[in-house]
Amino acid sequence: MNICVVALGKIGLPLAVQFADKGHKVIGADVNEKVVELVNAGTEPFPGEHDLDVKLKKAVDAGLLTATTDTAAAVAQSEAVVVVVPLFVDAEGTPDFGWMDAATRAIAQGLKPGTLVSYETTLPVGTTRTRWAPMLEEGSGLTAGEDFHLVFSPERVLTGRVFADLRRYPKLVGGIDEASGARGVAFYEQVLDFDERTDLPRPNGVWDLGTAEASELAKLAETTYRDVNIGLANQFARFADKNDIDVKKVIEACNSQPYSHIHQPGIAVGGHCIPIYPRMYLWNDPEATVVRSAREANAAMPEYAVDLLAAAYGDLKGAAVLVLGAAYRGGVKETAFSGVFPTVEALKARGAVPYVSDPMYTDEELAAHGLTPHQGETVTAAILQADHAEYRELAASDLPDVKVLVDGRRTTDPARWEGVRRVVIGG
Repeated sequence: MNICVVALGKIGLPLAVQFADKGHKVIGADVNEKVVELVNAGTEPFPGEHDLDVKLKKAVDAGLLTATTDTAAAVAQSEAVVVVVPLFVDAEGTPDFGWMDAATRAIAQGLKPGTLVSYETTLPVGTTRTRWAPMLEEGSGLTAGEDFHLVFSPERVLTGRVFADLRRYPKLVGGIDEASGARGVAFYEQVLDFDERTDLPRPNGVWDLGTAEASELAKLAETTYRDVNIGLANQFARFADKNDIDVKKVIEACNSQPYSHIHQPGIAVGGHCIPIYPRMYLWNDPEATVVRSAREANAAMPEYAVDLLAAAYGDLKGAAVLVLGAAYRGGVKETAFSGVFPTVEALKARGAVPYVSDPMYTDEELAAHGLTPHQGETVTAAILQADHAEYRELAASDLPDVKVLVDGRRTTDPARWEGVRRVVIGG
């Protein structure tokens, strides 16, 4: 099968490599000429994705994966098109479809009868049917559901472990009609492998949800659930702080009962997914008060962490504070909606002088994000923002002038911080 993957980012490129690894011929289309050049050379354009470097080189050397900036031409050569173009939203959750509109118009130019088009980018409910179908029809002169098949099939993976997650989780598909759904199922059964699992209501594999709208909602719902769950955990943690209770022990006790699945509290919820998709859901359903409250609770946590620091340290005016971790989560070189930014702003609002360090970033990279890199300046307080594995070994001797450490992720070892007031969220 000839397949086109549109957008070779942190999800799209591993998908293209996965398809090629199954023996299909894949053309990756991307507007970034540098990315296209690196992919054609068999070189991963971004670090941190397990096995991508080896699998990419193997696919390119075998002639099964090439890249181009000409999306229309790539689509014209393909029987299936998978779209993973980013969708941005503003602070209120209003989608900016600019990049996806441009990609869809380019796809339409190369679309031919019999092609399957699958959107994997997370979307507001109804987008596949009411936006992409008319746009593809207008640009191609073809009719969706008759001349070509159209489905929504959300990505459900985490960067850093994409290949493992593709095997582990069921692939969800929903078509604009029954034939499109069946074609989507058949396609993904040919390009993916699945682990055997006994904890699912039906066998692992490709699940047809019946409609594109159901598939769109499934992705928003599963991500919004995580945000709401974390928001609840953060509320418990703040109550525990006021009442001298260790919320970690409480959560462990609750989760010993099979109907309780409370997540862990923390300084921030970052990344491309959890902070964004609940806002996208609210765009569909503005009366969802539970979702809105949870989003507000989680967005307030960086400020709360600085409150904890001020309570333990005293007046922060003029204090040099080191924020440990620019990434939104440990082990991933990505700052999308990272808690580092609101944490730094909250420190500045208190008159503190914030510095940032991160084992995955150079000083130049931190500065490019508008952050002040720590270059050996004396700091008297610290806030751990990202749970990098390196911070488990961090000790008071590494920051000898620090008087107070707020560990926003419960990552540091208390035994290594004797003599320093170590504060964690939730007691």
